[in-house]
Amino acid sequence: MRIALVGYGKMGKAIEALAQAAGHEISFIIDADNTQDINNISPENTDVAIEFSQPSSAYQNIKTLLSNRVKTMVGTTGWLDQYEEMAALCNSNNGTFLYASNYSIGVNLFFELNKWLAEKMASLSDFKAEMEEIHHTEKKDAPSGTAITLAEGVIEKNQSISKWVNEETDAADAIGIISLREPGVPGTHTIKYDSPLESIEIKHTAHDRKVFASGVIKVAEWFTNQSGVLTMADFLKQS
Repeated sequence: MRIALVGYGKMGKAIEALAQAAGHEISFIIDADNTQDINNISPENTDVAIEFSQPSSAYQNIKTLLSNRVKTMVGTTGWLDQYEEMAALCNSNNGTFLYASNYSIGVNLFFELNKWLAEKMASLSDFKAEMEEIHHTEKKDAPSGTAITLAEGVIEKNQSISKWVNEETDAADAIGIISLREPGVPGTHTIKYDSPLESIEIKHTAHDRKVFASGVIKVAEWFTNQSGVLTMADFLKQS
């Protein structure tokens, strides 16, 4: 498998190391010093482009890749107000596109558990939902994309909650997300349901950021044989 890395920060380097250890080839490395080289990535020289850059550059990177009919996986968060446009571009070009806020297989199972619990809790008005997410101090966006995905899962399954806010809240129709930034934390997400008499809590903790890179490689190996606009739920169905 020929992989183009678009973004060469900690995640890009971790993906490179695991990809090469698995016998895959790195066709391009796109970083701040050679941004124009993204235009040279094509289906003729690359099987999949993996985009982990910055929120400010993700949109243009994805647009370029999909316009060039390159199969594109994205892990950058903070640009999702333009997701539908990119999905439409993928479909118009008969392309292949997958965005995930988190490529950890465990986290994506956690997303499913979160929805199941939210549906069960929807009829219990005594419980108030809230969330806490902790990441390393270098993380640019808050709340994390993973936290937003979790919050959207709660909103989908509980009609009494219509929005999330990035702070503690007593509002009955909102789930508050508390974002903490601490040195060296790969990612911890906790969903809590508190009532006056008891509490329920589910939690996912990443111990090493390699878990995200490992998930990327597993998904990419599956993704190269797919088409259309995909999600991690599609990947989990075949696992």
